[in-house]
Amino acid sequence: MLFIIAFAVLISFNSIYSLDNGLGKTPQMGWNSWNHFGCSINETIIHATADALIATGLAQAGYTYVNVDDCWASSRDQTTNYIIPDPIGFPSGMASLADYVHSRGLLFGLYSDAGIETCAGRPGSYGYEDIDAQIYAQWKVDYLKYDNCYAGPTNKTIKERYERMRDALNRTGRPIFYSACEWGEMLPAIWFRAIANSWRTTSDISDHWISMLLNIDINDLFANFAAPHGFNDPDMLEVGNGGMTSTEYRTHMSLWSIAKAPLLIGCDVRQLSQETLEILTNSEVIAVNQDSLGIQGQKIRIDLEHDTEVWAGPLADGSKAVLAFNRAHIINQTISVSFPDLGWKSTSRVKVRDLWLHQDLGEFQGNYTAFNIESHGAQLLKMTLITL
Repeated sequence: MLFIIAFAVLISFNSIYSLDNGLGKTPQMGWNSWNHFGCSINETIIHATADALIATGLAQAGYTYVNVDDCWASSRDQTTNYIIPDPIGFPSGMASLADYVHSRGLLFGLYSDAGIETCAGRPGSYGYEDIDAQIYAQWKVDYLKYDNCYAGPTNKTIKERYERMRDALNRTGRPIFYSACEWGEMLPAIWFRAIANSWRTTSDISDHWISMLLNIDINDLFANFAAPHGFNDPDMLEVGNGGMTSTEYRTHMSLWSIAKAPLLIGCDVRQLSQETLEILTNSEVIAVNQDSLGIQGQKIRIDLEHDTEVWAGPLADGSKAVLAFNRAHIINQTISVSFPDLGWKSTSRVKVRDLWLHQDLGEFQGNYTAFNIESHGAQLLKMTLITL
């Protein structure tokens, strides 16, 4: 009898102190305002962005969250402590903005912080978690990005501060995707699974090749902690912001896809080049990211002499997603993928498909060689076992 009581208490404890929203079976896809606009946001931009996601086909490709980052809030009501949207940028209020986004068939996200202020100095949610969560639910918010600035005066651990908002969100009864932006400081991948749907493993990305590589390399260290309903987050996509070449942006998209990273567009989708649109909407590349198995692909071979890598991860249909990646400057290179590295035999015959070219490359035995991969380029492949 004591065992049954103890077991019941344990079940009750776990149901209270765990994330309970059913969201994030695959990595989230959408758009976030920060990388391109920073604090220069307003409801007109958000309206136009929602419209552009529809008009460009991005929404149909899977980018459904429209997320307003920092700087949307101004203060708190001195009587109710309710958060007050910035009256200049968002005069119609956030409930009205959420209604507009929803009317376009999309989902609406907001930003807050686990400290006393946001990173831009707007009101944080520490000490107001239930109040804020309830007002988000009333506004029909679908997504919360929760940052980690100005936490010093709280005297609470990072874990405790993020748990407080998790529990407040659970109490609203509204499923709200919980994106924890802790910057990877306390190795959140190891212990965040019961707290959030995704967790930042890195500091903020910038629109530069080295920044992008640093973030995905750090993120790769925690590959074994990702699974459906909880994914590692090396930060948002910079594709289309202009700081990298088209080749580098395709590599960026390939790495985020095979790593099961959130695909959150960070450029101005109202003014997309055709090339950027094609990178962001490649259905076969997106399918790798959104594969139902939800296992993060990772580095399986590193060639330090030539500065090349092979990444791989399993897919739900039994095939493998494989990335042949040339990190080197200047020179084009040949990269060999050994089938035993993928868990197959040296005698195995494998069908290989190039996901960027949408082209079957043929059947190969023992290994596949990617020829002439340009500097900073990558070939994203789907490999399917034909015979052992």
